[in-house]
Amino acid sequence: METIALSRTHNADQLDINKWSITEVTKLFELPFMELMFQAQTIHRQFHPVGEVQLSTLLSIKTGGCPEDCSYCPQSSRYTTNVEKEKLMAVEEVVKAAQAAKEQGASRFCMGAAWRGPKEHQVEVVSEMVRQVKALGMETCVTLGMLKDGQAEQLKEAGLDYYNHNIDTAPEFYGNIITTRTYQDRLDTLERVRNAGINVCCGGIVGLGESRRERAGLLAELANMNPPSQSVPINHLVKVAGTPLADEEDLDPFEFIRTIAVARILMPNAKVRLSAGREQMDDGTQALCFMAGANSIFYGDCLLTTANPQREKDQALFERLDLYS
Repeated sequence: METIALSRTHNADQLDINKWSITEVTKLFELPFMELMFQAQTIHRQFHPVGEVQLSTLLSIKTGGCPEDCSYCPQSSRYTTNVEKEKLMAVEEVVKAAQAAKEQGASRFCMGAAWRGPKEHQVEVVSEMVRQVKALGMETCVTLGMLKDGQAEQLKEAGLDYYNHNIDTAPEFYGNIITTRTYQDRLDTLERVRNAGINVCCGGIVGLGESRRERAGLLAELANMNPPSQSVPINHLVKVAGTPLADEEDLDPFEFIRTIAVARILMPNAKVRLSAGREQMDDGTQALCFMAGANSIFYGDCLLTTANPQREKDQALFERLDLYS
């Protein structure tokens, strides 16, 4: 049996020079399922404690009214969905939500705003949110859209730990999903984040109608970043009425699990996060995702504007699978 992943030496000195081609990544996807799972779990055990899952909570601090045309997003002002445009939350409300998340076991608090990019006064308000959430003893993450020069440095000064900015899909499929910002726009923001010394949280979405090779292209892009993202959210499309992808064909659950396994092999040091779409997954699918190397989840009842498993359900699943945070 060909052991594509295990034939590479994974260590800190070689991670930057091991560039993955789309052909190589596609071959990983094409491995027999059990072999792929074995390779992913073997690599996972080299870099992470068995059974440990990091818990993050995501809060929408400014919902709806986004001018972008991301085909999957119910917060776009271009589509008619049940998401109402709201103002930026008050700092006190955000800190209260963060305190509640901490009490329920979350170690990282993520704040998302539906902007194309923040204005200066908005960065100032978000920076104060970061300061106060950090004072609770939590890791902080924000996703605010595209950043201008100097804004990442402002957030870094406030104590921001992670900035999330997903590339969503492979470069060659990107134009099918978004037209209002380019792939390079996303890469430019990621570069500003790195230059400011903030950890990068960057992943993508699967189930958008992309081919397996395009899924491989997404993961190759993520793995070949220099340095690779420290936190990699893998989102499963949540189909929302009113968006262009509302009637997209369902992705085979085993293909999603394969995506998690390949992400783990390509990015052994990263936290690979099960993000959007867990509400639609049964317990068996989630268990196989953890077996494939997922070691982070969004924890809480809501992800921005879509449903997430109830905390009690996650706690019960963790107990059944002997997982811990």
